[in-house]
Amino acid sequence: QVQLVESGGGLVQPGGSLRLSCAASRNIFSRYNMAWYRQAPGKQRELVASITSGGSTNYADSVKGRFSISRDNAKNTVYLQMNSLKPEDTAVYYCNAIDRFLGIDYWGQGTLVTVSS
Repeated sequence: QVQLVESGGGLVQPGGSLRLSCAASRNIFSRYNMAWYRQAPGKQRELVASITSGGSTNYADSVKGRFSISRDNAKNTVYLQMNSLKPEDTAVYYCNAIDRFLGIDYWGQGTLVTVSS
């Protein structure tokens, strides 16, 4: 089993930046693809960004050019750098890990990001 712990959420003004971190309980990156999802109040959870074990990235259209996903294999950590934040980015952000071979996925507990003046 894999535990994922997110951190870095908080309150930020529009146009500001935050960096979210997702720490995994063990070395999973050679086997797992990682992603960040978010869920705003009253909306479905949506994919924000993903990164494969090989380092390929993918972004939702709404965050392209503003968000960047990266991973530090030595620290078993995935990051989401969020710049030029907008009020519509307000949501709970969740870290996700998918076992490439078994199709099992794991979720963190989420971290709240609020973009407001």
